[in-house]
Amino acid sequence: VLRDVSFKVGRGQTTALVGESGSGKSTAARVIAGLLQPTVGTVRYHGQALAPSYRQRSREQLRKLQMIYQLPDTAMNPREPVRDIIGRPLEFYLGLKGERRRQRMRELLSLIELEPDRFEDRLPSELSGGQKQRICIARALAAEPELIICDEVTSALDQLVGEGILKLLLRLQEQLRLSYVFIAHDLAIVRAIADDVVVM
Repeated sequence: VLRDVSFKVGRGQTTALVGESGSGKSTAARVIAGLLQPTVGTVRYHGQALAPSYRQRSREQLRKLQMIYQLPDTAMNPREPVRDIIGRPLEFYLGLKGERRRQRMRELLSLIELEPDRFEDRLPSELSGGQKQRICIARALAAEPELIICDEVTSALDQLVGEGILKLLLRLQEQLRLSYVFIAHDLAIVRAIADDVVVM
């Protein structure tokens, strides 16, 4: 249960939510994303109150607020190739189809440092843990969001791979002026990425 939780996220900045397991970090993230509905309180975006459920939010509101999950294995359809995992939000949010969709999908693969020719036809089972998480990042970027919620995105990865994901997120933030809500329990990671810290 979350009580008296209030914080702001600046444009192009990272607000980290830290705390021990069970403190409510992921619950807060799901409330922001509209996956859980609060009994009291509101989530505001540019001063405008968002509907408590994602089902009641406009497509434009959904587009601007994306989420990257802790376990990429459970966040992707195992039967879909990479081109469709990234391509579906391009079509849903931006209306891209056919060759325009494929071209943008390949640009996103390059942006996350994966070679399009090698990865666009692969299934999730053919990817390493770090590669899967990069695909999840590309899928979030496909919507051209302003805010991305990163829910323990490195905790399931070994240290070296996790550092690579952090460097990628920092580069993307600088390049695209993204804002992050970054959930973690590792204070060393928080020190490397956060502008503000909320302790649960």
